[in-house]
Amino acid sequence: MNTYTIASIAGDGIGKEVVPAAWRVLKTLERVQGDFELRVTDFPWSCDYYLEHGRMMPEDGLSQLEAFDAVFLGAVGNPSLVPDHISLWGLLINIRRGFEQQINVRPSRQFEGLTSPLANPNQFNLMVVRENSEGEYSEVGGRMYSGEDEIAIQNNVFSKKAVKAAMDYAFQMAEARKGHVTSATKSNGIVFSMPFWDEVFNEVKERYPEIGTKAEHIDALAAAFVTKPEKMDVVVGSNLFGDILTDIGAALMGSIGIAPAANININGKYPSMFEPVHGSAPDIEGQGLANPLGQLWTAQMMLEHLGENKAAQTLMNAIEHVIKDGIVTKDLGGNASTEEVVKAVEEYLTSEIENRY
Repeated sequence: MNTYTIASIAGDGIGKEVVPAAWRVLKTLERVQGDFELRVTDFPWSCDYYLEHGRMMPEDGLSQLEAFDAVFLGAVGNPSLVPDHISLWGLLINIRRGFEQQINVRPSRQFEGLTSPLANPNQFNLMVVRENSEGEYSEVGGRMYSGEDEIAIQNNVFSKKAVKAAMDYAFQMAEARKGHVTSATKSNGIVFSMPFWDEVFNEVKERYPEIGTKAEHIDALAAAFVTKPEKMDVVVGSNLFGDILTDIGAALMGSIGIAPAANININGKYPSMFEPVHGSAPDIEGQGLANPLGQLWTAQMMLEHLGENKAAQTLMNAIEHVIKDGIVTKDLGGNASTEEVVKAVEEYLTSEIENRY
């Protein structure tokens, strides 16, 4: 039996509901599958932790997480208690950068039974590979002067090493999919970093002659996500561009509450981290309205990353089943509670083993 150690951080808001819900499902899946085990350690790091300790995580927090096989995160942030720039940089981004999680992977696809805002979604199934460590979200810049003379400077940072890593990951992913990579650029307006991005893309694509490619400006690409998402396979973008495109992808599915993400450490030195795209949504916390499917799809991505492909497929089958049956929360047009969705997934998994024997 394969055994994995997982650090679980529920975080804030609905994270405290959907993470325990996901672990219920994962433990059911363990029993159904019978050939793997997830050993979970919970960490209480959150905005509540910050109010008590003055930090989002302990000073040695990364050292505590380093030995785990993966980090499973719920949501971070409660701006009524802690400003977002403190909560995010103190926990989520601290882990991403401390563990060299250079790649952020976010899928979007149409599910049977799920109503997309698009009139004709055409069974779109796309993957965005986002450079996750630098780009527009660098810490280089500052503010000076005050009053009407105040200025703010934010510098983009693009290293060839990080850009190539994201692009290589995208091309390798495309090899196992439909064989096409689209590069998100804006070299007609951002005159230094984006031409550099284009040059690296042209260099990398030479190593993958069997993969079709296209470079598209981010404004036109955002429109294409809406008008023809089915034409997309793998899209690679900078930190900011990838962030924006994946929110569009989540909206196309019907709700940001369903979208998962994986923060990948590609050198194997540190654990990767898995989190849903949705935020902490403190406005619906404790009301049974939280959509657990984003956290469950995130768990499915974690299982794939750990090499448990059979379990990952079984969980995806369960997600597809409950969506097709219309057992979904309000954000997806349904009337099911968080608990009802979780129970439906568990019942499907239990029926799997009954049907098998």
